[in-house]
Amino acid sequence: MEKIKKVALLGAGAVGSYVIYGFSDCPDVEFSILAEGARAERLKKQGCQINGEIYHPEVLSPAEAKGVDLLIVALKYGALRAALPDIQAAVDAHTTVMSLMNGVDSEDIIASAIGEEHMIYSLIKVASAYQEARGYCFDPAITIGIIYGEAKEPRESVRIHALQEVFGKTRLNTRATDCIREEIWNKFRLNVCNNLPQAILGAGVGCYRDSVHMKAISDGLRHEVEQIAAAKGVDKEKLASLTSTGCAVPPSARYSTLQDLDAGRHTEIDMFAGALMRMGEEYGIPTPYSTYTYHMIKALEEKHDGLFDYEGVTKKNCAAR
Repeated sequence: MEKIKKVALLGAGAVGSYVIYGFSDCPDVEFSILAEGARAERLKKQGCQINGEIYHPEVLSPAEAKGVDLLIVALKYGALRAALPDIQAAVDAHTTVMSLMNGVDSEDIIASAIGEEHMIYSLIKVASAYQEARGYCFDPAITIGIIYGEAKEPRESVRIHALQEVFGKTRLNTRATDCIREEIWNKFRLNVCNNLPQAILGAGVGCYRDSVHMKAISDGLRHEVEQIAAAKGVDKEKLASLTSTGCAVPPSARYSTLQDLDAGRHTEIDMFAGALMRMGEEYGIPTPYSTYTYHMIKALEEKHDGLFDYEGVTKKNCAAR
């Protein structure tokens, strides 16, 4: 790969919106969003509202985008497997694929469909939330952005240099790293420890500072993540050296799992605590905090689905006495 001239994005939600914003003022790159059917028509007509501004990137089907130089995947975890045929349709022999999805196994899932040689490992740190009047909102000035790297030697590859060049033309905050696996697990640790307990409590991220009980739950989850990471061969010293904080946010900030519950949506808990439970079982590592967290958030999803809507039944029973 000499130069990246064509870039496509699959997934135009909270994470994808940052990518759209970043490439919106990049005339040297042909940038497009992949979509079909009603979603494609809606994107073409309405565009994407980001920080109160409407953007109209080109919208292509996966087949129309065949052979892009760089495909960025920013889907929700639950949508990934169903989207594998779309990824296959857009990729040719030279395409590099970058997953900005949460979790620690999206690259493996995508690689199972297109081959590991296409994958560049990456993550994104952006505090993005949806507002009815302004669309997806984030502060570019404090956004850490995209971190990427080769999972194997050589770390200073031709692909890395091509990515550095194209990202340098955008408004994205990015950096290359020679320890991408540890960076991905570090973000996973942040998500598990900061994202999940607050979703159960239903309070802003300041709860970890203000409550010893919330910190105890977060610390218990952290211990489980670090034990499993070590079993997976992640370098403990490199992981320990990485910052344990994400983008600067106010104490009222609500991370993605709580945002999903607030909106009545199902969460990505299978990618977080569910994955820890599966890996813990594989390596013989107990995961009591992850197991409790998993079942509590699954129960909250059931609550929002109406499973525990007993009000009418209770009133009827009381009236019959």
